[in-house]
Amino acid sequence: MTPLAIKLRRQIALTGPISVADYMARCLYDPEHGYYTTRDPFGAAGDFVTAPEISQMFGEILAAWWLEARTAMQLPDLVLAEAGPGRGTLMNDMLRTMTKVGGGILPDVVMIETSARLAGIQKSVIDRFPARQVWIDSFEMLPPRPVGLVANELLDAIPVRQFVKTKAGWLERMVTARADAFEFTLSATQLDPAILPPGHDSEPDRQVFEYAPARLAMIETICRHLNTHGGFALFIDYGHAGPGFGDTLQAVRNHQMVSIFDRPGEADITSHVDFDSIARIAVQNGQHASNVMEQGAFLLGAGIGERAEQLTALTSGQRVTDIETALHRLVSSEKMGRIFKVLAISSKSTHLLPLKFWH
Repeated sequence: MTPLAIKLRRQIALTGPISVADYMARCLYDPEHGYYTTRDPFGAAGDFVTAPEISQMFGEILAAWWLEARTAMQLPDLVLAEAGPGRGTLMNDMLRTMTKVGGGILPDVVMIETSARLAGIQKSVIDRFPARQVWIDSFEMLPPRPVGLVANELLDAIPVRQFVKTKAGWLERMVTARADAFEFTLSATQLDPAILPPGHDSEPDRQVFEYAPARLAMIETICRHLNTHGGFALFIDYGHAGPGFGDTLQAVRNHQMVSIFDRPGEADITSHVDFDSIARIAVQNGQHASNVMEQGAFLLGAGIGERAEQLTALTSGQRVTDIETALHRLVSSEKMGRIFKVLAISSKSTHLLPLKFWH
């Protein structure tokens, strides 16, 4: 039994079952034993691999897109911010690219990171770049300037509540403890039907609906900053373009799927992002929201195919195969190209291709 499991069992014994969101938050962010606060989970030696670690092309394309967005929005003093920067790989590739194609003048950099351990790794990776660099641990601490925010695989790790359809209504799923394990139970708390997507009445009993108020509150905070100071935010994550039903909670350890109750604090727990809810809350808070694109279509539209051709022309042998394999993994519908989605919100109704229209 992990130290966090012991801690959670004591809490449940004292106060009763906890929500799925509370369980997820403790597993990921507990100050003493949380997954992200105690380890470096990224890369082949960790528990999972993100797009920046698959290929430098991912960061290069995002850097080029960011620079074009800055020009289109006429924001020369735009701050480059990243939320959930991992090991600093994405920011490293973006700054390296901007050094080459951005006229040698780098934007100020803000890294939004809650883990002191990961912040230290990030500093060691990007310290070589001659850009003003600041680390903060919340969006409320963003500088009072226009910001171009990039967030790759951030939203999926924000705690989510789950509700189960029963004959008594949509009841909240909770986590309780028995003699040798954790398990789900239901509370008497019902979800406001106004929050449910259309068609919820026809869903079968035991269907699951996920609601992420913490995720939406984060978007509202970002919108307040953009409303006041201007800029944009680009979100890339796995999820669905429209509202829906189903249990998407999952845990990963050592690149393998495991139960969310297996060794709490030692596995990454995530859920799929409802991008439609993100777009709607952004519009309600004064922002313009792009269409939701699949990652493969976005990257290809932004020029990753041409970049791959450039790189393969400069090398040979196994390196060519590696580039082609990485490209396939990023854009193919069988890999990350379809399940990962891209959404941008902006303080101005500006066309930022390949995102084709704004609401």
